[in-house]
Amino acid sequence: MTAVQDILRSLGITRCYKGFKHTEYAICLAIQDESRLEAITKEIYMETAAYQEGFFVFDIATFNERVVREAILNAVSHRNYQFGGSIFVRQFRDRLVVESPGGLPLGITIDNILDRQLPRNRRIAEILSLCGMVERSGQGMNLMFELSVQEAKPLPDFTGTDDFCVSVTLNGLIIDKAMLSVINRINEATMESMSTEDFLTINALYHDRPLSEKMQSRLNRLIEMGIVEHIGRKKYVLARSLYAATGKSGVYTRHVGLDRNTNKELLLKHIREHNEVGTSFKELQQVLPSHSRNQIQVLMRELKEAGKVICKGKTSAAKWFIVK
Repeated sequence: MTAVQDILRSLGITRCYKGFKHTEYAICLAIQDESRLEAITKEIYMETAAYQEGFFVFDIATFNERVVREAILNAVSHRNYQFGGSIFVRQFRDRLVVESPGGLPLGITIDNILDRQLPRNRRIAEILSLCGMVERSGQGMNLMFELSVQEAKPLPDFTGTDDFCVSVTLNGLIIDKAMLSVINRINEATMESMSTEDFLTINALYHDRPLSEKMQSRLNRLIEMGIVEHIGRKKYVLARSLYAATGKSGVYTRHVGLDRNTNKELLLKHIREHNEVGTSFKELQQVLPSHSRNQIQVLMRELKEAGKVICKGKTSAAKWFIVK
C-alpha cells in the first residue's frame, strides 16, 4: 500500500484528493490480480475487431488506448477553467465522446486544429509533457488523426463543438478492412517519415474524396514513396500494388481507364474543332499540360490505331486531323 501511495503522491495525488482511498484500493486490487482489470475492461469495451492478413490474424481494439489518452489529455490541458463544470467522457459501444468546458482556444478552429498548437493552459501542458503522459509534445491531435487512418476508422469528429464546449467523438468501428491492407503494405520506415497530411491524403484517395490544397502539396512526395500514382491531369490514385493488396485491382483499372478515355476525348474535341487547319503536337500539350510528351504520344498512337485520327507531315510541322 505504501508503494502505491508514493506513486500517487509523485503524480500530485495526495490524501486531500476526494477519491484517494478508492484510487489506492483499485490499484492494489489490479496489482494483486491482473485478471480483475482484464475482466473490467472486457465488460466495458467491445470485443476487438479481427483482421486477417494472409495466414496471420490481428486484433484491433475498438478504442485505441493512445487515441483515448490523447483526447482526454487534450481536454485537461485545453479546457477553459474559468467555466464551471467538468470534463465528461461518454462511452457507447461503438464510440467515445469527450466533452470539455469552453470553446477552442483563441485562434484555433476546426479547420486549422492540426496546424496550430496553442495550449490554453501552457503550464498544465508542460507538466503533462514532463511526466511523459503526452505522446509527442504539441502533437497529440495529429497522433489521433494518424492512428485513426492507420486503423481504418473514421477521423475524430468535432460535431457539437461551439463557443462553450469542445466535443470530440472517437468512432471505434473499422470502416473498411481492406484499408488496413493498404496501410500494412507501407513499410514501417516509410510510415515513420510520413506527416499527418500524408495519412489524410491516402485516406482521401482511398475513399474517393476531394483533396484539400494541403493534401495536394503532399502528392509529389507520396509519388516518390511509391504510394501514389499520377494518371492524368490533376488525377491521382493509390499505387497499383496497394489496390492489388486490397483485392480491388478493378478499382485501380476503373480510375485509370476513365481518366484515359476522358483525356482522349479532350484531344479529339480539340482536333475536331481545328480540323480544317490541323493540330500541332504543341497544341496537344496545351490541352493536357500535366501530361508528359511520352504520355500524349501514347494516347495519340492509340487514337491513330483506332482509326480516329491521322497525322500528316513530319517532325515539328506535323499536323493531326480527324479521320472522316
